[in-house]
Amino acid sequence: MDNLKLSLKKHFGFNEFKNHQESVIKNLLEGNDSFVIMPTGGGKSLCYQLPALIMDGTAIVISPLIALMKNQVDLLRASSTDHSIAHVLNSTLTSQQVLNVMIYLYHHIVRGAHV
Repeated sequence: MDNLKLSLKKHFGFNEFKNHQESVIKNLLEGNDSFVIMPTGGGKSLCYQLPALIMDGTAIVISPLIALMKNQVDLLRASSTDHSIAHVLNSTLTSQQVLNVMIYLYHHIVRGAHV
């Protein structure tokens, strides 16, 4: 079993990827951007969750569905000991919560990228 499938088993309990998940994840792990369209239940979430758990840093996922965004962040945080692995930034947050996320992103991603 290769390392990617071992990570899949470790974090999600699955032995095999669905459809095109493996090729999407490999593309992301190679540092490439990806635009993925899959049907409901096709496994899109795993395509960014697994790379976020494998790679260093913070994953930024853009989703038009606020409930889905919150759910996915909760799932990622539950799968990792590092709760800074994912953040929610949407219109349901208070001004202070938005500020906290923006400060975190600035200090750990924007500033960190230039170091």
